[in-house]
Amino acid sequence: MIVRDRPSGLRMFLVVRGSVLQQIRTVLIVNILLATVVTFTHGALFSQKITLTAIPFTLIGLPLAIFLGFRNTAAYDRYWEARKLWGELLLRCRNLSRQCQSLIDFPVPVQPAQAGSDLADVRVRMVYRAIAFCHVLRQQLRGVDDRGEVQALLQPAEWQALQPKMGKTTALMQHMGTDLQHCLRTGRIGEPLAGNIDNTLSALVSAAASCERIKSSPLPFSYTLLLHRTAYMYCFLLPFGLVDTIGFMTPFVVGIVAYTFFGLDALGDEIEEPFGLLPNDLPLDAICRAIEIDLRESLGETNLPKPLEPVDYCLL
Repeated sequence: MIVRDRPSGLRMFLVVRGSVLQQIRTVLIVNILLATVVTFTHGALFSQKITLTAIPFTLIGLPLAIFLGFRNTAAYDRYWEARKLWGELLLRCRNLSRQCQSLIDFPVPVQPAQAGSDLADVRVRMVYRAIAFCHVLRQQLRGVDDRGEVQALLQPAEWQALQPKMGKTTALMQHMGTDLQHCLRTGRIGEPLAGNIDNTLSALVSAAASCERIKSSPLPFSYTLLLHRTAYMYCFLLPFGLVDTIGFMTPFVVGIVAYTFFGLDALGDEIEEPFGLLPNDLPLDAICRAIEIDLRESLGETNLPKPLEPVDYCLL
């Protein structure tokens, strides 16, 4: 995610970091070069004059802009829903830490836990599992595998049992439920209070499942393909429709139109998948780090990881 103050004036035109210009620069340059050639040849191709008027481009341009806007709105809905789900995960993890430490009775005094310890206290163990749950979900959504990051948060036996599991988030929640059931049977928590914690666990599972739904269900490919092809055909044919009307200004006008349409198309592709590693995707690393800091601090720890800061305006 790009994190920066809004530049003003001329600087707004010169900003590259966070712009889609890097993704579309090749096709944009080719389009402008074509428009330049068409301008010098006055729309002739192999000595054959290609005659086009502005009417078909007027008829196609407005619907194309509307449908590109609609697609980008649908893509942004996915992006914003994903951000709300990770906000929900942050909220539920904080609630889970508070509920475990205040509602579960444990006869042994609680000592501040450190990552890599035996985590003997069930309350501490559940809080660490919540941290591991968020890290595992982030890795699953991004298709990465950083085992050391999760291994330090779990007991050795639990970590070994987790390795063959395909659905590691489900397995972690199953272990949470098992510990909660044990606390209920041993009288460390009453049934109404256990129900409150179980509702929090269910909310975590629901948020994770919704993230997986967004990841596995992109916008229909045929719809994206149709808009992509139409935008490209429109922009590459546009010089032939403008050269007889505006003459030497054709490359300049074509460049502006092409930047808009190619940019909208590329922007839709980028925000449609909010869990990726591109500069405009969600900063899942920073969110997971914030969750880990909050939960470990709630356990009384002082040796905490540092919050992630933007690097070149990009927050991971």
